Amino acid sequence: MKCRENCGACCIAPSISSPIPGMEKGKRAGVPCIHLTADFKCAIFDSPDRPKVCGGFKAEEIVCGNSREEALSILLSLEGLL
Repeated sequence: MKCRENCGACCIAPSISSPIPGMEKGKRAGVPCIHLTADFKCAIFDSPDRPKVCGGFKAEEIVCGNSREEALSILLSLEGLL
């Protein structure tokens, strides 16, 4: 599965405990990463500073569902926020 355009759920829903440039303590679940652009793309996608955990995430229907809303719901649920 390819990443869905205008989604960004993986940059919002998951908590990230590793440092992110500009977010040295990572980010809480449900909080958008500061590198998420207005069109829901990762501004540091090709940067070597991108956290390994982000690079390891792969779009799959089981976590991405059939829409941005469904992806957010699934990922937030996995984080225990729903």
